[in-house]
Amino acid sequence: MQDSLREQARAVLLCADAEAKAQAALDVFATYHDGLLAKPFSEGEAWPDRPGRPDTPILLAPTDMPKRRSGGRAGRIGLLHALAHIELNAIDLAFDLLGRFSDTPMPDDFYRDWLKVGAEEAKHFMLLQGRLKSLDSTYGALPAHDGLWEAAQNTAHNLAARLAIVPMVLEARGLDVTPQMIEKLTKNGDTESAEILGIIYEDEKTHVAIGSHWFSYLCHKQDKNPQVQYQQFVQTYFRGEIKPPFNKSARDEAGLPEAFYIFSP
Repeated sequence: MQDSLREQARAVLLCADAEAKAQAALDVFATYHDGLLAKPFSEGEAWPDRPGRPDTPILLAPTDMPKRRSGGRAGRIGLLHALAHIELNAIDLAFDLLGRFSDTPMPDDFYRDWLKVGAEEAKHFMLLQGRLKSLDSTYGALPAHDGLWEAAQNTAHNLAARLAIVPMVLEARGLDVTPQMIEKLTKNGDTESAEILGIIYEDEKTHVAIGSHWFSYLCHKQDKNPQVQYQQFVQTYFRGEIKPPFNKSARDEAGLPEAFYIFSP
């Protein structure tokens, strides 16, 4: 019997090798796309609290992270390494979403969408890892912070809260800052890295849109106002504030209206 989607997602989540995790994510997406994964999404074993991780990078508290160099080759490696770490976590967040909330039945399109997201996060990681290797570095060569999984732990009990915080806060922030990173890399002559960030930027508009769509779906199903619910979840589960500057055009394109993230005093 073929493994269920939940069992496959669990295997991706627990894979401890970064490149193997990314390849496994791509393989599960291809298998599901070909209609080879079994349904229903069986319960199987208990869902893990944390993903598998390689021995490196060393994971530090955000406050203990060394200051990243801002210029030259070392600065570019530091930036690409930080982004690769974000994308590795994004793979886990997508596949955690596919298996953790089996008590919240969702339409088939929900699983198709998040498998696509997970596969694209894997593609992003592989592109960044390839670029790091071309600069004689690799993922794991520098420390990384361990705060990214905090969003998963804080929202492990509530699918709507997870959608509000991960795609609609964290990934939306990527839409705000990535254009400036692309501009800086281009100005410094690193068009190869800039092109990779351009791919990530366009894909993440879709990821935010998918998160917004399914968040609104759940809110309407529960007879709740999406804007009010979003702001309540942000105030409850997101540490800190959603701060400008905002890339309003990209957020609008992703279906995240300004009224959601501009909080009334």
